[in-house]
Amino acid sequence: MDTIPAHLDHLVLATPDLAATVAEFTRRTGVQPVAGGSHVGLGTRNCLVGLGGTGYLEIIGPDPEQSAPGGPRPFGVDGLPTARTLTWAISPPDLDAAVASARARGYDPGPPRAMSRRTPDGTLLRWRLTDGAAAHPSGLVPFLIDWGPSRHPTAAGLPVTPLRSLTATAPDPAEIRPLLAALDTALPLREGPVGLSFTVDTPGGPVRFD
Repeated sequence: MDTIPAHLDHLVLATPDLAATVAEFTRRTGVQPVAGGSHVGLGTRNCLVGLGGTGYLEIIGPDPEQSAPGGPRPFGVDGLPTARTLTWAISPPDLDAAVASARARGYDPGPPRAMSRRTPDGTLLRWRLTDGAAAHPSGLVPFLIDWGPSRHPTAAGLPVTPLRSLTATAPDPAEIRPLLAALDTALPLREGPVGLSFTVDTPGGPVRFD
């Protein structure tokens, strides 16, 4: 099994049609993602799959039960032509210390901001995260997340498709590597168009998603 990035929290598979992408994921892996909840006021909802340990996959798309938000939905899901692995998140032991350390090493991940969503059982989850898209729009540099006192999503007993690898391509990998190092993590990088890919183990063999 390939090396998994240090402090990996989750991967983000964004889609303009959540139901269709969940059905496709289920068909390809044999594992049915479970409902994570709605991001009230942002117009999105998600479904989740464990990746092993405390890592998980977030499949996020528009929530048809919410009114259209006043601004763009998270991860630009309305403008996506199809599902795409957009970015990833790490959970350092101390979020504020990690932000300060990264800044001292030449990369500013942005200030942490508060977020929340309500799970199907009514539990309100609260967390803090940095705005990775604003800090580095490629999505190849992870955003940082801290779940604080809230229950981590994997604590709910998610169905699991073990993560085999997370890899990326970039026009200039040498530009990305120092930013990853500033966050005390790493990612296998090859030269090419900007893109993230992950592979999971399934009963039928490895399955890759781009």
